[in-house]
Amino acid sequence: MHQQIGSLTAKVDMILETMRRSEEKSDVSRASMHRRMDEIVDRVSKVEASVDTVQDDVKDMKPVTEDVRRWKLMGMGALGMMGIAGIALGVSFADVLKRIAGLLMGR
Repeated sequence: MHQQIGSLTAKVDMILETMRRSEEKSDVSRASMHRRMDEIVDRVSKVEASVDTVQDDVKDMKPVTEDVRRWKLMGMGALGMMGIAGIALGVSFADVLKRIAGLLMGR
């Protein structure tokens, strides 16, 4: 009977030791998980701060970009008008040369 009680006591001690080790591993794992979560929170807060800065910069750049776009459209319109004027001038110059050639040739 003493031998069986001793055997049971040893088994209970082994179970308790196994549970203690398991708890220690769980504690280490939880501590690691908490540390990683804290690192993620820090990184996310840095990203949020960067995004806020970028948004402010974009707000400042938007009016300038719209002005440049407007200038570009005005420039393209002016180039188009100069092209039309150049064509009209070229046709007029060609017509004048044709008339001068006609007068010189006697037609």
